[in-house]
Amino acid sequence: MATILAFAGSNSSTSINFQLVKYSASLIENHKIQLLNMANYPFPMYSEVIEKEKGFSNSLVELKNDLKKADGLIISVNEHNSNPSAYFKNIIDWLSRLERKFLDDKKVLLMSASPGGRGGVGALGVAEQMLPRFGAEIVATFSLPSFYDNLDSKQGIKDNDLAEAHKKALNQFLDAI
Repeated sequence: MATILAFAGSNSSTSINFQLVKYSASLIENHKIQLLNMANYPFPMYSEVIEKEKGFSNSLVELKNDLKKADGLIISVNEHNSNPSAYFKNIIDWLSRLERKFLDDKKVLLMSASPGGRGGVGALGVAEQMLPRFGAEIVATFSLPSFYDNLDSKQGIKDNDLAEAHKKALNQFLDAI
């Protein structure tokens, strides 16, 4: 049984990416799932001055330790202007200052969702290029466009092609861990 840490790159209390993460995690059996709601992790914007004056918060150290303990990660990044959110980038900045290879040997299912038709592919592509620099191995990706039309909390992913693509990505990830 593997341990999977699952979270969205958003600090919004109404994050559709966190909803996608929760849905994905609900489909996994025989593994330990740790869901993190990043709305509960209010990190200040990274600054060398803050790092020198205050050091690293307990929350940041705990997040790094949770990442280290996990066998695999499910991450869904939100998109702001075709890039991951400033919040997600900020988390990466803080974690990389704590330990450069904070994702060393971590298998990752990387996803994105958006209310629009592109499904957050801009942010997904940026994160797919960025995370391996910190040791991650992206084993599968999935993009969910038109979130409000395509994901229902009771039905799951309504579009058959998208549901099949999600299932394939999730199984690829599970096979890798």
